[in-house]
Amino acid sequence: MDNTCEDFLAFEEALKKSRKIDDNIIHLLNTSIPTDSFAVGSTNAGKQCQELYQQLQTSYSQREKSIKHCISVVSDRVKSIKSQRQQNEDDMDVLKSLRKEQTKLRLMQNELNVEEVVRDRTVKVFYDRCRSFYKPKDMKI
Repeated sequence: MDNTCEDFLAFEEALKKSRKIDDNIIHLLNTSIPTDSFAVGSTNAGKQCQELYQQLQTSYSQREKSIKHCISVVSDRVKSIKSQRQQNEDDMDVLKSLRKEQTKLRLMQNELNVEEVVRDRTVKVFYDRCRSFYKPKDMKI
């Protein structure tokens, strides 16, 4: 996701792809942990839940790291453009560039809030379905 910090639409697209596991959580749970009426003796629901939880945690960690990296990159760019602006306050191109980068920075910072909502929703669904089979010690409900 490093190259996507320049282009916010590419940044959003990369996040959308990486959130696929969250979007499909109900389907993943239904296919990996069958309901009681469809339970097959060979299914180890605890192990399936544990593996899914690890996948979720890896996904969350990578996304948060990527979002924070892009926020840092764009924040540094905003600081740089602000210093250019101080040197030449009449340059409209610099002002336009500054506003564009500040908007991009706000949108990226907002993605941290979106990430929290997505994570909370997924964890609730996961917990509701897997609590009988697997309870991670670090899970916050």
